[in-house]
Amino acid sequence: MKKIVSSTAFIAVFALYTLFRPGSGAAQVATTISPSTNTLQTTSSSQTQNAPAASTAPPPQNTPVSASSKTTTQTAAATPTRASVAPPAQQTRKGPYVDGTYTGSSVYVYYGYVQVQATIKDGAIADVQFLSHPNDRGYSIMVNNYAMPLLRQEALSTQNANVNTVSGATETSGGFQQSLSSALAKAA
Repeated sequence: MKKIVSSTAFIAVFALYTLFRPGSGAAQVATTISPSTNTLQTTSSSQTQNAPAASTAPPPQNTPVSASSKTTTQTAAATPTRASVAPPAQQTRKGPYVDGTYTGSSVYVYYGYVQVQATIKDGAIADVQFLSHPNDRGYSIMVNNYAMPLLRQEALSTQNANVNTVSGATETSGGFQQSLSSALAKAA
């Protein structure tokens, strides 16, 4: 009997938690395309619990028109418009890559994900930034603080994703190579 009661109580608490947890509202997603850098940025924000669920504005009222006045009153309805995005200007290549900022794929390594962003200027790799890396354990933080500058510097010097593996950071090095390789494939 105790098993049934405790199981039922656990399920009820879990159901209540999923219904009333913070941030469980519908997410709004905004996408921005930057023509100058050829990047796509997606941001999302959750609705707060204080936000109204639906618009409470009264419906538009039409004013009666007399036959002698010959003027009419119209209610304008808001119609959504779509913003047009100008195509990016034709870029000339000075090296193997097209200028811009490119985000590589997120690669799972043993203690987390590695994702990099490559900035291409004048057809060459100008900068490589880590967007994510394993950083939830003390040892991971120490190893990655040592390995990330080395991997970045080697990518800048070789101008490709074929970098040497950093001893002690084998997983991070492999994830860096894969993520940078996918970013450079987009830039090619």
